[in-house]
Amino acid sequence: MAIDFNFAKKYVSEQIIRQVLRYLEKDPEENFIKVLDLVDKVALTKSHHEEIAAIKKGYQDNSVIKQYVRKLTQVSRNYQEGMIMNFFVNAGLMGIPKQEEVARQLGADVPWTILIDPTSACNLNCIGCWAGKYKKSDTLELSTIDRIITEAKEMGIYFITFSGGEPTLYPHLFEILKKHPDVAFMMYTNGTLIDDEMADKMVEVGNISPAFSLEGFKESTDARRGEGTYDKIMAAMDRLRERGVIFGISLTVSRQNVDELFGTDDFIDHMVEKGAIYGWSFHYIPVGKDTDFDMMITPEQRAMLAYRVPEIRAKKPLFLADFWNDGTFSGGCIAGGRRFFHINAKGEVEPCAFVHFAVDNIKEKSLKEVLQNPLFKAYQKRQPFGENLMAPCPIIDHPKDLREIIAESGAHPTHEGAESILEGEIAQYLDNLSAQWQEKSKPIFEQRTKKA
Repeated sequence: MAIDFNFAKKYVSEQIIRQVLRYLEKDPEENFIKVLDLVDKVALTKSHHEEIAAIKKGYQDNSVIKQYVRKLTQVSRNYQEGMIMNFFVNAGLMGIPKQEEVARQLGADVPWTILIDPTSACNLNCIGCWAGKYKKSDTLELSTIDRIITEAKEMGIYFITFSGGEPTLYPHLFEILKKHPDVAFMMYTNGTLIDDEMADKMVEVGNISPAFSLEGFKESTDARRGEGTYDKIMAAMDRLRERGVIFGISLTVSRQNVDELFGTDDFIDHMVEKGAIYGWSFHYIPVGKDTDFDMMITPEQRAMLAYRVPEIRAKKPLFLADFWNDGTFSGGCIAGGRRFFHINAKGEVEPCAFVHFAVDNIKEKSLKEVLQNPLFKAYQKRQPFGENLMAPCPIIDHPKDLREIIAESGAHPTHEGAESILEGEIAQYLDNLSAQWQEKSKPIFEQRTKKA
């Protein structure tokens, strides 16, 4: 009888992770190094072993890691068996080597996650929404999303992200989660619809983590998202924390709120107290509706974030990622199929949530086919877009490259007005801003790479 070695490795990995979680429940701080030794035994790649060694070293010197370990013991058993198992075993230990294998076969990058909009419908009307120009009636059929995820798993992709629109409005959300219990899901959400019933459903499936969209405290959040939004989010966080659900935050950083979010520890400390474990920091980008240059952060503010976000990561038990300023850690831009790409609610395959252009529709092609599309190829042959990885983004750091990519690939705009980012006033503004940031960020990049 033939032995499926991949299945055997996965089974052993799952058993070890379960043993890890039991160790942590008994005495998290005392057993953590033993846990890492166990995980190291099932690591499949050199990078996995290196990451485990780095965590071991950091654990000795950094109390923040110890706080994370304690938080794991407060997570619901369903989330330990679902979200944590899927993230570390399926998406990490088993998924990454499979992605690399398929990438070699395809001759194109295979991403670690796919960002999918199940629906463009939303119950809020936020100022400057990046998705605000998509048709609110756009929605993906359950069968289409099911096929995408099934094909993704065949390629080693076990981490799927939902956006929108508002994902909690999608009527088949929990059907998808139940149908794919081996996948770790995250969703960007305004959080206003997460009542007790929905919170209970999340615990039941155990494989979905909400990231709540916020602008800061009550006044800032309600000013952009509508009166009463902040209080609803805080109530939803309380529900999830009480149930042991893993959740995070998603912050749109603008010129107006950057100091409130990061100038002091107040907001971050509040989020830690509420129970958030991770956070995504998105700089405001002038796409979608109500585009406003005055919402974009200045080069000086962006430089402040380049120092402040790593400081928060080192001192606070909230893993915070700054997509634009973390280019030195990610090797530059991660979009265009390199580490992720976006499928909007119409099915159009976009390089990024903020680059609203496409050449393919997932309803008409397989996942493998769209990963080889000319738009992604034009992206990947230019990545990382320059030596200075503090300037990774083709939208705000290399707008000339973005214009060349769109022209070369023949990509079309996916909603009315999307092309405005390529021409006229917006293009000129981005050209000037990118030049300023290139100059401002160069010494930061040199300092990070120890070239100064």
